[in-house]
Amino acid sequence: MHRAGLIVWDVLAGLREVVRPGATTMDLEKFAARHTAERGARPAFKGYLGYPCVLCTSLNDEIVHGIPSASRGLKEGDIVSLDFGVEFEGYYADAAVTLPVGKIRPELETLLRVTRESLDRAIDKVRPGNRLGDVSAAVQEWVERHRFSVVREFVGHGIGTKMHEEPQLPNYGDPGRGPRLQEGMVLAIEPMVNAGRPEVKVLQDKWTAVTADGSYSAHFEHTVAVTSNGPWVLTRPREITGPSW
Repeated sequence: MHRAGLIVWDVLAGLREVVRPGATTMDLEKFAARHTAERGARPAFKGYLGYPCVLCTSLNDEIVHGIPSASRGLKEGDIVSLDFGVEFEGYYADAAVTLPVGKIRPELETLLRVTRESLDRAIDKVRPGNRLGDVSAAVQEWVERHRFSVVREFVGHGIGTKMHEEPQLPNYGDPGRGPRLQEGMVLAIEPMVNAGRPEVKVLQDKWTAVTADGSYSAHFEHTVAVTSNGPWVLTRPREITGPSW
């Protein structure tokens, strides 16, 4: 799974250089598809329940599952969430990052920072003996302290030889509740945070989920293993420590 995770990390890291004003979301898709193939991996999303692309590209008020398009250009001041996963030698890894397009407003910088920090706080709870609710509550507490809201319709998940496995992992909940974390479990932890209210609606394409009130949304994700030495972030190199992205 770590080898799959390093492919995900490399592709998302490369996409940082492609995200710029004037690029299209299809440019991002083509980059991800090419680099996934070069690494001998299979894209996890393409064909999953009929999803048409390798990458999910969600702009501004889009929360998740935005479909890449040659007619969708990035503009200065946008934010774009990139969600990406692969299967490599029978194992899956999944991660997401939200990136600024050029210079963004200070309130959007805060949204991105708080969402990433909520992921960091959740990852820190991935330890044997903790409860699933400890992970969920870490996200909710940090997000709501900063007066943002947690999306409730979409959740993180277990991951392994399938992309989505039990348990489901909401980004809200009570500490001390839920299944106890055990060594060897692997979770895809993915805070989705709205600048406004938490409600969601899905567009006519049946995939793109947007904020009901038109507020902007951020999404960060890592695949994380429970080990006796604490959390192991499988979707980044082991030598990297500190903030998750």
